[in-house]
Amino acid sequence: QVHLVESGGGLVQPGGSLGLSCAASGSIFSIYTMGWYRQAPGKQRELVAGFTIGGSTKYADTVKGRFTISRDNAKNTVDLQMNSLKPEDTAVYYCYRDQLGKTYWGQGTQVTVSS
Repeated sequence: QVHLVESGGGLVQPGGSLGLSCAASGSIFSIYTMGWYRQAPGKQRELVAGFTIGGSTKYADTVKGRFTISRDNAKNTVDLQMNSLKPEDTAVYYCYRDQLGKTYWGQGTQVTVSS
């Protein structure tokens, strides 16, 4: 079992920045993918950014150039730095980790972009 704990998020004005962090614990396996999804009210959950098994990064087109994902393998953490935030970035952000054929999810953290 893998446990994911998210931190960060909150309320920010348009154009502002926020950082999210996700820490994994439990039965950690060295081969994995990990990153962030988000779900806005009335919409499907969508991939925001993530690391592939090979260690490369992928981003949703809507966040490219504004969001940056990073990780610390020693600490089993993945961070998401979000800049130039827009109202349409408002959503619940979920950390995920895929390993050994299973997907684990964090509890979600709210990000609200509003003036």
